[in-house]
Order: sequence, then structure tokens, then C-alpha cells
Amino acid sequence: MASQPARTPPDRQRIVSAWRPAVPGVVEVFHARFTEYAYPMHVHEAWTLLIVDTGAVRYDLDRHEHGTPHDTVSLLPPHVPHNGSPVTPEGFRKRVLYLDGTHLGDELIGAAVDRPDLRDPLLRRRVGQLHGALLRPGEELEAESRLTFVGERLRGHLRGESDQARPADPVLARRLRELLDERVVEGIGLTEAAGLVGAHPAHLVRAFSTAYGIAPHQYLTSLRVGRARRLLLEGRSPSDVAVATGFYDQSHLTRHFRRLVGVPPGRYRAG
Repeated sequence: MASQPARTPPDRQRIVSAWRPAVPGVVEVFHARFTEYAYPMHVHEAWTLLIVDTGAVRYDLDRHEHGTPHDTVSLLPPHVPHNGSPVTPEGFRKRVLYLDGTHLGDELIGAAVDRPDLRDPLLRRRVGQLHGALLRPGEELEAESRLTFVGERLRGHLRGESDQARPADPVLARRLRELLDERVVEGIGLTEAAGLVGAHPAHLVRAFSTAYGIAPHQYLTSLRVGRARRLLLEGRSPSDVAVATGFYDQSHLTRHFRRLVGVPPGRYRAG
């Protein structure tokens, strides 16, 4: 009698991590590694933005078969049934964002049904960078900024619009810089800042980056690290300095301090 192949325990076939970040527009972040699991037909109320890091997924959407090789960004619209299963026995590893209608309106559902899989290396890289920011507590401004560019590029694909150069706007850039200068410790979200200056979030980030050669979240982090340096030299502990300068916690401070100064806060203080 032939021996049967050993089966992987169910808990090792499925590795899942899910959370809801404090970033407007993101309903859920979902990272998963599946081997044998196959999704039945189902729907979501949110937009599903999917990238596959290893393996591949096949799925049916509106009675048409699609696939997700590793260089593809897939955008599945809300309320449209779809399923999903691994293409090979090795399974797949994916990262998913579930997005509300902040960046993608219902008028784009039809176009997404027709063209759910997008071959766009820049978009793929930006979605990956967005996931990286969402993994790090305290980086909400970065994540929100990256999301607005992802949304802008997705809308361009669905509407068939080509990239066009946007004019510089130094006045708008200065207004955002003033807001960031005023709120170094408490910070400010991109949506709030855009509302205060009366600009679209993507245009606001682009105007700032064009004018100053640095993204808004990088500028704010630089200001916080500068304040942290002064407080550390006054003898305050890194944990106290993290709170006093607007960082999420001491490890958040340490990560950025080491990157910008070259040494961790404790060593800087002792040196």
C-alpha cells in the first residue's frame, strides 16, 4: 500500500495578520500566506487593492478569469463577487489594502471590473512603500501621503488618463510648511492640512516636495529629531524626549534619530 504524503497542519497553511491603521481611507490592512486555502465567491463593501509577493493567485471577477503575477497590482471593486485560489501547490503570499470611497468613487467600479489587473511598476512600488509605512506606528503622515499618490495613479488608470506635469505652487508649499512648523509635536494629518489650505492632498504633497526637495513627513521628522537633539543635550532621557517631541515611542525616536544623526539617542546623549 502506497504511503500518503504528509499534510501540512491547517495552522501552518494559513498565516494572517490584519489591523486597521489610523489612516483615513484605509478600512483594513491584511497580510497573508496561504498554501491550500481557496476563497469561495464573496463580496466586499470596500475596494480591494492586492499585491502578491510570492506565488500567484487566480480569481474570477464578473464571470471572467484573472491572475496576479508578482509584478501586477490588482484592484477589485466593491460589491462585485470574486473568489481566489493559489495557482501552484506552494501557495502565495499577499498584501491587501481595503479602501473606502475616499480615493476611489463608485463611478470607477465598471472600469475596475473591465481592467482589475494593472501592470505598472511605479504603482507596484508605491503600494509596497505604502504597506511599509503602515507597518510602522507613528508614520501615519507618510502613509497618508503615499496613499494619496496611489489613489491618484489608480484613478488615472481607470479613467485612461496619462501622467501630466503639474505646475509648481510655492505659495501652497509655504502654507503647508507653516502648518508643520506650528504642529511639530502634535502633528497634522494630510487630510486635515489639505482642508485647511483648500487643496487636494496629492497636489499639496507634490507642491511641498517640489518646493523643498523633501516630502512633508520627512520634513516633520527632521524637525522632531532636531528638537530631540537639543533635549538630549539638556540631559533628558530618550523615553522622555520621545514623548516631548511627538514620536510614537522611544523605538520610533531611535529609528529616525539613528537614520538622521548616525547614532542612537542614548549614545548621542552620553557622547
